[in-house]
Amino acid sequence: MEFEPWMLLVFPLFFGMGWLAARIDIKQLLSESSALPRSYFQGLNFLLNEQQDKAIEAFIEVVKVDPQTIELHFALGSLFRRRGEVDRALRMHQNLVDRTDLDKDKRQQALFELAQDYLKAGILDRAEALFQELQTTPYAKPALDFLLELYQKEKDWLKAIDVAQRLSAISGQAHDKEVAFFYCELAASEIARKRMDTVRHYLERALDANPQAVRATMMLGDLESAAQQHAQAIEIWKRIEQQNPQYLPLVAERMLDACRLSGRMDEGIALLQGYQAKYASLDLMNVLFNAILQRDGTEAAYKLVRDELQRNPTLLGLDKLLEARLLEVSADNRADVELVRNLVHQRTRSLAMYRCANCGFKARQFYWHCPACHGWETYSPRRGEEDGLTV
Repeated sequence: MEFEPWMLLVFPLFFGMGWLAARIDIKQLLSESSALPRSYFQGLNFLLNEQQDKAIEAFIEVVKVDPQTIELHFALGSLFRRRGEVDRALRMHQNLVDRTDLDKDKRQQALFELAQDYLKAGILDRAEALFQELQTTPYAKPALDFLLELYQKEKDWLKAIDVAQRLSAISGQAHDKEVAFFYCELAASEIARKRMDTVRHYLERALDANPQAVRATMMLGDLESAAQQHAQAIEIWKRIEQQNPQYLPLVAERMLDACRLSGRMDEGIALLQGYQAKYASLDLMNVLFNAILQRDGTEAAYKLVRDELQRNPTLLGLDKLLEARLLEVSADNRADVELVRNLVHQRTRSLAMYRCANCGFKARQFYWHCPACHGWETYSPRRGEEDGLTV
């Protein structure tokens, strides 16, 4: 492109327009800043200096001086709720809801925040009513999320199932696993009432929702076992291998008891040995150890543990090996072996715990529902030291 003389006139023009625009922006910024109360800048300064309490008090002064600061109302209310000052959050958001000059969108936002305040305060009936009211608003999906949390707290499993299904329809995200667990919870409550037909119905619904629902399969097997239908119970528990073989140790002892009661003890031991060969598990080995100890004696039980320890060297396995060794040693050597075993046992206490994959909470017993983060099926059925086992 060739240089033209008229271009010399264009550059000053563009420069002048840019300078004028900048002046206008600066004037507008200064005008807006001068309109803000002094407490606003004090609050910002306190925040920068990490003095949150003083910042909050400064912002409250801004709200008193200028009640039109809607966004500041929302920010303060949310901050109060996070800090656990639910009463202050409730007052802040209730004042917004009561304002007649609030537009529709802001009122819906205020209702959503107020519902969360009620949930945090444990006033569940009011929280539920507000979340239900928000079903025809842009807050429908997060409101359903909170309703699902609320109904689980109340153990209202039928409503929880309904909300989970509505959430799936709205978001396209499957909640089949949660629905299956809710049906299992319903079945558990019906077991307490001895309504076995209803129990079976709920467990079948759980498997319809999620065919991989191991807990439902376990409970169906328990149902048959309680009715003395041991062969049927064993066949049902065997399905867990196709669902998730890691859960087989949770039913190993039940399967062995059912085999014993139906006169098939050797078959039961052989079944568990096959599982142990394919899906190495310390809990499964413990069940096998006790069964072989009773049937074949101490030497066979010791050999089982020793061979497994060679295949999968773990401290938990060593602890079991020393326990087996104590059964064989003479009284003269028993004290030394017992000392070593006690030392190893103390070390393995933390390794023998189950751990939530979601929040890391550890427990000595297995949970389907984490007591810390309330996640479903977040615990692995394998103990802490078992992650590296050969399978």
